Amino acid sequence: NIDFTIQSPISKEMKIDQSVAHNGVCLTVVDIEEDWHKVTAVEETLLKSNLKELKVHSIVNLERCMIANGRFDGHIVQGHVDQTAVCTKREEKEGSWLFDFEYDNSVGNVTVEKGSICIDGISLTCFNSADGKFSVTIIPYTMDHTTFKSLQPGHTVNLEFDIIGKYVSKLLNKK
Repeated sequence: NIDFTIQSPISKEMKIDQSVAHNGVCLTVVDIEEDWHKVTAVEETLLKSNLKELKVHSIVNLERCMIANGRFDGHIVQGHVDQTAVCTKREEKEGSWLFDFEYDNSVGNVTVEKGSICIDGISLTCFNSADGKFSVTIIPYTMDHTTFKSLQPGHTVNLEFDIIGKYVSKLLNKK
């Protein structure tokens, strides 16, 4: 296991035993003080995510659970990372940024054109979808407020594939 202590302006609003996504990985808050909280990642989480690559002072995307009576934005994100991908391209495109990613598609995960993908906990629309690769475009707000600002080719990211797509794939592959 690895314990992570995260300093954040929203830490003081959290409660022990609450689930919070860290780079898209759902982790349980186990301790809180003033402006920090602590979570623990177990072996399974470390094997399927990029959390093992975090270092002191790494920037982490945080997302709290959706309130049941709130508005539903984006796609259904559970914080259950399916696998990692590698960024293969970053290109500025007149005020937005294009990123390409490659992942091992032998485990059965797929993207679809204009479908949903969650990268380090950020709900996005993918395009240029092909076997084991896809692209996303990032707007300035996302670039300024997430880990995309430091993402470069060669970096590993966490992927959570669309839950509906995962169920359809599983049902179609039943024997």
